[in-house]
Amino acid sequence: MATPSNKTQGKLFIIGTPIGNLEDVTLRALRVLKEVDLILCEDTRVTGRLLSKYDIATPKMSYHAQSKLAKVDKILALLEEGKNLALVSDAGTPCISDPGMLLVSQVLELKVSGQLSDVHIVPIPGPSALVTALSAAGISVAEFTFLGFLPHKKGRETLFKEIAESKRVMAFYESPHRIEKALESLEKFCGADRGIIVARELTKIYEEFVRGTVAEARAHFTKNPDRVRGEFVVIVRGRI
Repeated sequence: MATPSNKTQGKLFIIGTPIGNLEDVTLRALRVLKEVDLILCEDTRVTGRLLSKYDIATPKMSYHAQSKLAKVDKILALLEEGKNLALVSDAGTPCISDPGMLLVSQVLELKVSGQLSDVHIVPIPGPSALVTALSAAGISVAEFTFLGFLPHKKGRETLFKEIAESKRVMAFYESPHRIEKALESLEKFCGADRGIIVARELTKIYEEFVRGTVAEARAHFTKNPDRVRGEFVVIVRGRI
């Protein structure tokens, strides 16, 4: 008969953090951020502002898409030792169009192989730019497809063709550097009259929703270049 292990089980908490307004954080998230041994941050400076507001002094360490293998090994070793770690992104829920997915995937692979059998992954729900935008879009989103950040080059045109043919609502993230190009492509493949909602600076002072047709959205940002700022959520109505 196997002897029960006395080893402490390490936990990796996946914690959603505010997408803009620092008050949009759960009580559970704040408690766990205070209690864990280390917080893994996409950018320690960004996360530091949230921690400072709520007087949280937990040590931080950067973890992002460019993190070297040695850092990943250190994180895995801490979990193996029974340490509790929190994974956060700069804004929103980690692992959704976010490099945190790579770490969680690796931990799960090692769990399956038995190398990290005592590690638990614990999600703590929080803000999401996608859900925030959809909730105020004013259209039926009983079914929708989320495309994340569209590729810069390879496969980009194919995705716009898929958006054009879809009868479902399609949503994606876009940066201020490519939003105008994205709207141009939507007009090219979907037509100028396709319904669209463009949300930007969600939960922040200059939060804005642009509702109308693709042509109207393009005209809005052409007329107001000062509003081509922040992260964008683009929601495209399905083909009728």
